[in-house]
Amino acid sequence: MTENTGHYEVVVVGGGAAGLSAALVLGRARRRTLVVDAGEPRNAPAAHMQGYLSRDGMAPAEFLAVGREEIARYGVELVRDRVVDVSKDGEFAVVLAGGRTVRARQLVVATGLKDELPVVAGLAERFGRDVLHCPYCHGWEVRDRAFGVLASTPMSVHQALMVTQWSKDVTLFLHEVAEAELGEDDRRRLAAAGVVVVPGAVAEVVSSDDRLTGVRLADGTVHEREVLFVAPRAVPRTGLLAALGAEMRETPFGTYPVIDERGLTTVPGLWAAGNASGFAEQVVNAASRGYRAGAAINGELLFADLDAAARV
Repeated sequence: MTENTGHYEVVVVGGGAAGLSAALVLGRARRRTLVVDAGEPRNAPAAHMQGYLSRDGMAPAEFLAVGREEIARYGVELVRDRVVDVSKDGEFAVVLAGGRTVRARQLVVATGLKDELPVVAGLAERFGRDVLHCPYCHGWEVRDRAFGVLASTPMSVHQALMVTQWSKDVTLFLHEVAEAELGEDDRRRLAAAGVVVVPGAVAEVVSSDDRLTGVRLADGTVHEREVLFVAPRAVPRTGLLAALGAEMRETPFGTYPVIDERGLTTVPGLWAAGNASGFAEQVVNAASRGYRAGAAINGELLFADLDAAARV
């Protein structure tokens, strides 16, 4: 049996950039707030994050540590735990793996997403180092090296074209994509960009002295490369939103909730922020989403209380 050991105005599920940003705004607005963090940030494999003004190059772990310190200044509680069940009966009941059940008037889901990599020997071990997914996150740091792009869908052509902004030595390994799947525009643009197209399945990412040195095809051919870009399959962690009845929408990058411009789902009091709200949320975007949701939630609570007082 679980024990009800806490009532909050807001519970935030997820302690990444979006969740901490929402919590910071709510704490500063004097809202009793709890952050539940399972400690599984998407960018954990990366040594640094880029493109966040004033935080460019900062280690993700350091960024989160600073964020936790900041929310603590305003009385926000943070617990290392996992949400295993949620329900709504006017308020939200949030059941934690550790045995607690906490209740909240508003619930923010900022659980992010998980990256599933193609099954290629040696790929996962180098992910976040010299196997990369985002040129905006890592392109500058590996500029002008010999790039490879591992195709998992025809959309990988777009990735191959994009990375030519950071290197003119780019090879597209078709891997799971047949040459016949490339459209005429794809071929024209790849040729114009100078991208070398290599058909055939990739068997292994080759490394030596703790650095990527090449890509081995199934036929044994090795192509020397220094960096490999790949597009992981994004798996949104949106189970809590679906369990509470939020309307969901299918996208080319997974199933995400229908939200308004503030992050409110179709369920009153239920909010989504960060990569739980959409695929293309970099750290700076996720923090912005969290801020917007936090400010909107404070307003919702304020006016609900004023309206209730006016009815007395």
